[in-house]
Amino acid sequence: MTLSSEVELRARRVALENALEHEGEARAGPIVARLLATDPSLRPRAEEVRTLVSSIVAEIRGLPSAELSDRLDVLGGAELSRAVPVRSEGGGFPDLPGASVGKVVLRMAPFPNGVLHIGHGRLLYAQEHYRERYQGKLLLVFDDTIGSEEKRVEPEFYDLILGDCDLAGVRPDAVYYKSDRLAAHYAWARRVIDKGGAYVCRCPADLLRENRAAGRACAERTQASGETLDEWEKMLSGGYAPGEAVLRLRTDLAEPDPAFRDRVLFRISDLEHPRVGRKYRVWPLLEFSWAVDDVELGVTHVLRGKELVIEDRMQRYVWDLLGVSGPPFLHWGLLRVREAKVAKSKTNREVRSGLYDGWADPRTWSLRSLDRRGISMDALRSFILSFGLSLSDIDVAAETLYAENRKRIDASTPRRAFVSDPVRLDIKDYPAGLHEISLPNHPDRPDMGQRTVAAGPSFYLARADVLAHLGTEIRLKDLLNVRLTDSAPSEDGALRAQFVDRENRRIPRLQWVGAQNAVPVDLLGVDGSHLTGLAEQSLAAARARDIFQFERVGFVRVDSGTKETDGPVRVVFGHP
Repeated sequence: MTLSSEVELRARRVALENALEHEGEARAGPIVARLLATDPSLRPRAEEVRTLVSSIVAEIRGLPSAELSDRLDVLGGAELSRAVPVRSEGGGFPDLPGASVGKVVLRMAPFPNGVLHIGHGRLLYAQEHYRERYQGKLLLVFDDTIGSEEKRVEPEFYDLILGDCDLAGVRPDAVYYKSDRLAAHYAWARRVIDKGGAYVCRCPADLLRENRAAGRACAERTQASGETLDEWEKMLSGGYAPGEAVLRLRTDLAEPDPAFRDRVLFRISDLEHPRVGRKYRVWPLLEFSWAVDDVELGVTHVLRGKELVIEDRMQRYVWDLLGVSGPPFLHWGLLRVREAKVAKSKTNREVRSGLYDGWADPRTWSLRSLDRRGISMDALRSFILSFGLSLSDIDVAAETLYAENRKRIDASTPRRAFVSDPVRLDIKDYPAGLHEISLPNHPDRPDMGQRTVAAGPSFYLARADVLAHLGTEIRLKDLLNVRLTDSAPSEDGALRAQFVDRENRRIPRLQWVGAQNAVPVDLLGVDGSHLTGLAEQSLAAARARDIFQFERVGFVRVDSGTKETDGPVRVVFGHP
């Protein structure tokens, strides 16, 4: 019996969505995991699902993003695309099963090969929400076991992640490193072997895949515990090279999901670890290390994404085998901000190459980048918690986060004038003596005072604004009305205008900056682009981390003021 057309349609939609998230390279594993996690009826047919997904991934591999998007639209768009109502902070968080105030212990487990980004929001704030609710503890446990050649532990990220936690206001009660805990993992491995629950497998990878798919035992599966212990010691002592032997869990070969058949517990690696060097050469896979550490570190509840259901099963299988009681699991669905194209490997590559402006480049969507843009962690927390701990996948526009931030900063943020790609405007018959005016720092906050702004007779306006109104009458915002000439700029680059009057009439209003002492500005955009322009003179006194609203542009945070550099004031765009 083949899979239904509905399953094939859904698999195709999820694959196209995954490909768009990963620069055209769809990843079969997460696609299969999502399908099985959200439709339990498919789990007995996991191998068929895996085959179907592999064929779809091969079919769409290498297609340009535009074609992927077109194909997804034809199928009805991404599964995640739907409106999501925002609830009050903390809404939708169920009680932790069996939890008691003062006795809850939670854990975060980042892999140290990148900084924390907006996608880690639930990791941080859902855990923090429960820690506060139950007056419990939150552990930070670095998942720094050696993985593959491509996925390496990078030492700089230990401190960077600790800094990210501090920035987010989520400070762990204790910090652990998996690389310090190998002795405990080895002790548990021996317990599993003693129970007859594991064996050392020397099958080549291709043969192993064939055996698992067919539900066929490999030659070593019949090992007695004593033989397995000897083979295990041989692994530890260097008797096998990387790839020659693994310690494998002995599960049911008739298990409906082939991925759960005799999974690997430990493998050999000769890679040097940045903290412990080559002290260890046999490393646990993460699900086994968590089966150990969630018990030994006293974790009472595990909060994780719903795509990790097979990790849940692995941990429970080990606990049941050893007669150990482990913590319950609670899951959340995917929370994706549409504009945030988060790809850790791409980010690392672009930062290393110098293409990105460090780990706080706006294109990374890291916590550091949000802070650099003037988006508060308090706003991020409210945004994250507004969705609760729902299992439903959520797709939301960044504007929802921006709205949360706007609530916090709009009333206290001074306004300033800025024009991009400026062109000078000289006004004929300009009123005598009108060389400066006073403007409010905030239109709705008289208590924030006034600032003095240089005026004419010469101004700078955005070139696009001026060219769109040549030959017409316009108002320089909050000042006076002029008629622009319909001619091109003169040899000195200036345009001409004729003063008309100062009456506040219903005509187009253009933003301006007085030419006298205008301040050069470099504005870094969310897409990494740089927009140059001029701002009013008062911006010369700006200090790093000051936040302003550039009128008719949006909120910006100062990267560096003119006092720190000889160049322009550097600002980063936050949001409209």
